[in-house]
Amino acid sequence: MDLAVARAGLDSQPFSKLLGARLAEFGDGVAVLELDIRDELRQQNGFVHGGVLSYAADNALTFAAGSVLGPEVLTSGFTIDYLRPATGRLLRAEASVVRAGRSGATCRCDLYTVDDQRRLCAIAQGSIAVARGLSSP
Repeated sequence: MDLAVARAGLDSQPFSKLLGARLAEFGDGVAVLELDIRDELRQQNGFVHGGVLSYAADNALTFAAGSVLGPEVLTSGFTIDYLRPATGRLLRAEASVVRAGRSGATCRCDLYTVDDQRRLCAIAQGSIAVARGLSSP
């Protein structure tokens, strides 16, 4: 699977389109997902909502695994630690495969906000499972 195919897969997700997510990098066990930070993605204190950070981690983890395992993968679980409030103009989720086997992969994701500086705001780790024969609803 190449970057164009991966981008088409992301574009087929209505929720990703709603958030304005884009795949900046993809391949060889790495995926980078980006979102422009806008007011609709913030919580009441002006920080990026934790659900948006979780979404970005989940998708980046799965795309990183998919770059090694193929497109028929699903997140089987992940954890996220919020390190600091997310502020800035851009959210960047950088995921990589830590270990992959025949039936799945373990991946890590670092989430940064970017404006005049890059700031690490969260980290995540997840398990991605191969799910052969996936079909659309």
